[in-house]
Amino acid sequence: MKKEIHPEYIVDAKITCACGQVFTMGGTKKEISVEICSQCHPFYTGAEKTLDTAGRVEKFKSRRSLAKTEVKSKHQKKALKAEKRVKKS
Repeated sequence: MKKEIHPEYIVDAKITCACGQVFTMGGTKKEISVEICSQCHPFYTGAEKTLDTAGRVEKFKSRRSLAKTEVKSKHQKKALKAEKRVKKS
C-alpha cells in the first residue's frame, strides 16, 4: 500500500442528521451532515408508504398469499402420504 495517499481516518467523527439526531462513527471527516438516518427513515420507523399504481402491490400480495397456501398444501400432502405408508406397514 502506498504511503501518504490515503485520507486520515477519524475514529470519533460527528454525524448530524437533518432530523436532529447526532451520533459518532468513524470517517474521514470530523463532521458529516446527512439528510436521513435510521431514526427518521420511513423504512425503519414503520411509516413506509407504498405508492400503488394499477394495483401492482395488491397483485403481488395476493400471489404471495396464494404461494404460501400452496406450499402448505404440498407439505400436508407429503404428511398424508407418509401416514398412509405407516398404516400399510
